[in-house]
Amino acid sequence: MSESFFKGKVAVVTGAGGTLCSAVAVELARRGALVALLGRTAAKLEPVAATIRAAGGVALPVSADVTDAAALTAVSRAIAAELGPCELLINGAGGNQADAVTTLTEFAPAELAGAPDTRGFFNLAPDRFLDVIRANTMGTVLPCQIFGRGMAQRGGGAILNFASMNSYRPLSRVPAYGMAKAGVVSFTQWLATYLAPAGVRVNAVAPGFFLNDRSRKILLTPEGGLTARGQNVLNHTPQKRFGEAQDLLGAVCWLLDGEASGFVTGITLPVDGGFLASSGV
Repeated sequence: MSESFFKGKVAVVTGAGGTLCSAVAVELARRGALVALLGRTAAKLEPVAATIRAAGGVALPVSADVTDAAALTAVSRAIAAELGPCELLINGAGGNQADAVTTLTEFAPAELAGAPDTRGFFNLAPDRFLDVIRANTMGTVLPCQIFGRGMAQRGGGAILNFASMNSYRPLSRVPAYGMAKAGVVSFTQWLATYLAPAGVRVNAVAPGFFLNDRSRKILLTPEGGLTARGQNVLNHTPQKRFGEAQDLLGAVCWLLDGEASGFVTGITLPVDGGFLASSGV
């Protein structure tokens, strides 16, 4: 894989203020890409931009909601005017909401009785469930429409979506997130087929259990030990550790690099320490 491929190319990274996509943005800039950082919160983008600029790279932080088509259209024009047209699109925006997560791992009569602090499937808030679906699915579809249009017009480019372990196996407690991420894999395959005549490749990565601000609270105790869920994850992970952002970069760059993976489109690549390969038995 040649680092020269990325030199001078315009890369748009959504969710660029997050743990994984901020690392992706920094790596693409290190390889010479001109990186537009998209996120809802400008304060989270500025430190990423500062890191890139301090290393001599080019970064343009832009605040935008990836589920707002009008805002994304305006942002795409601003990026094109400042950096040039998008050639590489990384769709990392998404996430979950606490009110769309059950407190139960399986049905219990307590949820029907309205027990306090008990949230099962039957009392999940439909609006919050829909919020998660919208953020992860339409938050992928709309950037593909708006930035992908220019790629199709120019006859080339690469799109990389973010799937999840939930795309393959519906993990307990997160039905909305699992449903959405399964949809991302299906959409990636569909769009890859659709855009192949335009010379645009579309792939996805499926991170395993990586540590970020949200997952640390779920997988680790305040003292740094493992929660029950964290221990269960490692029991099913042959490499016996959680992922770090750096573990994702090789896979991401390979899928984006048209010289290294030019005949690869429509796949979702797990980066999971062997989680999918292990039954835990």
